[in-house]
Amino acid sequence: MARRSQHTLPEIKAMVLQAAETLVAEEGSKALTMRNVAFEIGYTVGSIYMVFENMNDLVLHLNARTLDALIEQFDGLPSDGPAEAIEAIAGIYLHFASRHFNCWNLIFEHRQPAGEAFPDWYREKIDQAFSRFEAEFKRLAEDRPDDQVRQAARALWGGVHGICMLSLTGKFAVAGADDMEAGVKLLVRHFLGSWRSRGMP
Repeated sequence: MARRSQHTLPEIKAMVLQAAETLVAEEGSKALTMRNVAFEIGYTVGSIYMVFENMNDLVLHLNARTLDALIEQFDGLPSDGPAEAIEAIAGIYLHFASRHFNCWNLIFEHRQPAGEAFPDWYREKIDQAFSRFEAEFKRLAEDRPDDQVRQAARALWGGVHGICMLSLTGKFAVAGADDMEAGVKLLVRHFLGSWRSRGMP
């Protein structure tokens, strides 16, 4: 077992996050326990509590790590037309969720303890994940108020997420559909066409 003096606290924190990510990616969220993480990094459970307040704190930081990976892919998109960019962002989201299903799903599976709101830094991370999507909606209809842009962007995102979740959990086919990418393209194109031409709020 490693000695505490071998690593600084920031190094232990990074080790914990990497081990937690590997456990979730390979075995699912049920494998994410303090004991399992401690075993993977060769430290005691008590050492984890030196860098994370509790399991909830660890999960939030792990989810933020997943969001950062997704945001990085969005940021790498070229500046095409807004409609094309929105469709491309939806495609990136589908492929990311498919490749990293367990870590991606943990973002939505996790629940805050009763009575506790998400911390501000985590809400900011979620907003950052939406920011490119919303920016492209704004480019698409620069005359629209910001609240309408935000509402439309998140409504479409919800539809894309729903198709993605149904497909990756094997439930999309039950509804008679089996092509996730085709379903998302259809949704995006029809939604954007209606939103632009009919002045939907």
